[in-house]
Amino acid sequence: MDFRFSTTLLFLIGIAPLWSQTSPTLHEKNKNKTMTVEIWSDVMCPFCYIGKRKWEAALSQFSEKEQVEVIWRSFQLDPSLQTEPSKSVKKSLAEKKGWSERETDQMFHHVTEMAKAVGLEYNFDRAVVANSFDAHRFTHFAKSKGKQDAAEEALFEAYFKDGVNTADHQALAQLGSQIGLDATEVLAVLSSDRYAEEVQKDIQLARKFGVTGVPFFVFNREYAISGAQEVSVFLNTLQRVANDNKD
Repeated sequence: MDFRFSTTLLFLIGIAPLWSQTSPTLHEKNKNKTMTVEIWSDVMCPFCYIGKRKWEAALSQFSEKEQVEVIWRSFQLDPSLQTEPSKSVKKSLAEKKGWSERETDQMFHHVTEMAKAVGLEYNFDRAVVANSFDAHRFTHFAKSKGKQDAAEEALFEAYFKDGVNTADHQALAQLGSQIGLDATEVLAVLSSDRYAEEVQKDIQLARKFGVTGVPFFVFNREYAISGAQEVSVFLNTLQRVANDNKD
C-alpha cells in the first residue's frame, strides 16, 4: 500500500515542522514509549465508538503495543448544540439535516448494525441531546488521574447504550466514581472552568490539521487515519510507524 496516496491513509507532509512553531510538539511524549497516537473524537459521534473498538482490536494484535502511548483529544461536532434532555436525538438530527422520519430511521438502523458488528449496543431511542463540552472537560480531568481511556469508554457507553445525559454534572460525577475518580472532585472541577482551555486547545489543534470530522487518528504527527477504518488499516499503520522508528 502506498501510504502517501491511499484514500484511507494520509501522509501528512510538512505538518510536523509547522506545528513545532505554533503548538505543543511530541516532546511531551512519555519517555518510556516510542509511539504516540492521538485520537480526536466526540462523545456524540457514533463512528468514534465504533472506531475505538476497531483501533483496540488492531492494537491488541500489535507486537509492540506496550510502546504505544494513546492520547484522546477533544472535538465538538456541534459546539452550538443546546442540551435538551426532553428531545430525542433522532428528532434533533432530522431537524438539523432536513431529513424525513424514514431517512432518519434508515440512517440510525445502518449505524446500529455497524455497531453490532464490533460488539456494541446502540439505543438511539434513549440517547439524550447533550452538548459535549463538559464531557470533554471530564475526560481531561480523568487524564490527569491516569484514567482517560476509561473515561472515554464510560462516556460512550453512557451516551449510546444507557441514555445518560452526558452534559449533566451529577451524571458525570457518577461515571467518574464508576471508573475510580472521586465524585466530589469531579463536581468541583465541572462547577469551575477547569480544563476548558485544554478542550479548546485540542479543537484548535484539530483545525491546524484541517480536521472536519471524527474519529481522527494521528500517529507520531506523521501519519493520519480519518474515520472508523478497518482493523487492518490501523494495524498496517502501527507497523509502518514502528518500522520508521527503527530506520
